Order: sequence, then structure tokens, then C-alpha cells
Amino acid sequence: MPVVKNQNYVHPEFLFGGHLQTIVPSVFRTVPILPFERERISTPDGDFLDLDWLKQGSDNLVIISHGLEGNSRRPYMMGMADFFFSRGYDVLNWNFRGCSGSTNLQPVFYHSGATHDLHTVVLRAKSGYRNIFLVGFSLGGNLTLKYLGERAPAQHGVQKAVAISVPLDLGGASDQISRRSNWLYSSRFLKSLKAKVKEKAKIFPERIPLGDLSKVRTLRDFDNWFTGPLHGFRDADHYYQSCSSLGFLEGIAIPVLILNARNDPFLSESCFPERLGETLSGVYMEFPTTGGHVGFSPRRVGFPFWSEKRAFDFIHFD
Repeated sequence: MPVVKNQNYVHPEFLFGGHLQTIVPSVFRTVPILPFERERISTPDGDFLDLDWLKQGSDNLVIISHGLEGNSRRPYMMGMADFFFSRGYDVLNWNFRGCSGSTNLQPVFYHSGATHDLHTVVLRAKSGYRNIFLVGFSLGGNLTLKYLGERAPAQHGVQKAVAISVPLDLGGASDQISRRSNWLYSSRFLKSLKAKVKEKAKIFPERIPLGDLSKVRTLRDFDNWFTGPLHGFRDADHYYQSCSSLGFLEGIAIPVLILNARNDPFLSESCFPERLGETLSGVYMEFPTTGGHVGFSPRRVGFPFWSEKRAFDFIHFD
């Protein structure tokens, strides 16, 4: 399917660059209070996941996955949940391990390729619904695409999916976010990740030695010393090569939409694989000129975020 040449997104005039289009909705967006019901489920390896449900008796469920160091209550998660819920869907916002406010039980955390946890969530949810759809943001988008690419539809039962602001090439995106112009983002992520490692090391000092923490200056460093080895990869390169959803797109057998803004400060050029997109029958790639990272703010106050409307239209109508 050729890359979708859809330039319908028009950013607000005062958000004139990728950084503003990323930061302003993240910091200043207000979202309604939603009546989430929390459920804690066990994982096959003796850990737990915290799920936040919005239920109204629908036959259709959308499962939404957050980004790096996010959680189920981030504004972008709440906004997408509200958009679908107000249009008749049940919604499940789930938290990756260690992201719900409670330290998880195992020494491992979440990571960009941990599709076993997403599969646990899908299996928990699928028995109660006729149709299941997935929406993933950033790291959660990579997780969503990898999950769908490595399993046949009969194994997951998902009908459609949307992935937004996706680091399709984890290595390229990791290096991109570590550029000097992106210092604000990378330093924020590293501060949060280092704090989690220190807390977990108190419980599992033999599994998580902190001697290498002083060497961590970039996200690649963190993945090289912690994410990779802790989760069974040799190093950061092995982790990136094994988990980048770019390598799983050809295995996807249901309709999916990838929304990546060209001015996303987190994404490298390798996250816009137009040539590959032209060879895939069910993977739609839409690369608007602007939008930032998990941004796509409405042009006027009171209008829906463009990414929410686009995700809903793809799932509900296309």
C-alpha cells in the first residue's frame, strides 16, 4: 500500500516547530476526569500488571499502550480513551511493569519489545468482546506493531491497530533523542529511568549492580548497561535489532496505521520507511509534515486532537 499522502493535519499557528508541538500538549493539555476501574492481573512469570478500564457494555474494546516512562493516566492516554469512550467503545488503558505507581515484583522491567505483557493483556480482555483494537503511542506503538508482526491473527484476535509517533528503528531513534537539541527530553527520561533502577537494585542487588550507572550519559548507554542485559540481550545493539518493529512490519496481517510526524524530534529518518511501505498491503503509513512527538494539537480550542480523530476514523470507518 503506498504511503498515504494525507496532509489534513494543520498545526496551531503559535506552535510553529516540532519542539513546541511536542512540549505544549504534554505540559498544558487538560483532560476530563474519567471513571476508570482499576484491575490488577497476574503475569505468567509471577509479576503483575495494572489495567484501567472504561466500560459501558460495548462489544468493541480499544486497548491503549503508553510511551517510555508513561502511564495509563497521561494526558495523551486520557485524551484517546475519552475520544473512543464518548463514541461508544469500551477502553482499556494499561500500565507497563513498574509504571502504575507500584514497583513490580520481578527484577525485569518493561521494554520496547516486551510483547509477552501485551499478549497477557489481550488474552485477559478478548473473551468479553466481539472486536478488539489496539492503539499505541511511541514505545507502545513499537510494542503494538512488533506484537502484531510476530503473531498470526488467530493468536491475538485483533481487528485493527494504530501506532502513533513510533520509533520504528529503535537504534536510530535512540541516537536521535540523544542529540544536543533534544537534551531536555533525554535528560528527563534518564532521570526517571535511573531512579527506577536504583529503587529496584535495593530489592535485587545481585541482578542489578549499580556500578555502571555512573557511565550512563545517553539512552543508548542505559540500554547498553541495563535494559539489554537485564532482559536477555547482549547489549543495546542486540536489543535494538531484536525489538525494532521495522523488522516485523512484513509479518502484520491485519490493517494498521502508522502516524509519524516529519518534524518529530524523537524520530530518525529511518523511522519513515516509505519504500517499505509501498510494498506492504495492509500497513498504512501516514507522515504529515508537522505534529511533533505525540502532539497533533487541534488548530482551535475545543476541537479534538487530530491523532485521536484519525485513529478513530481508521478503526471505525476505514
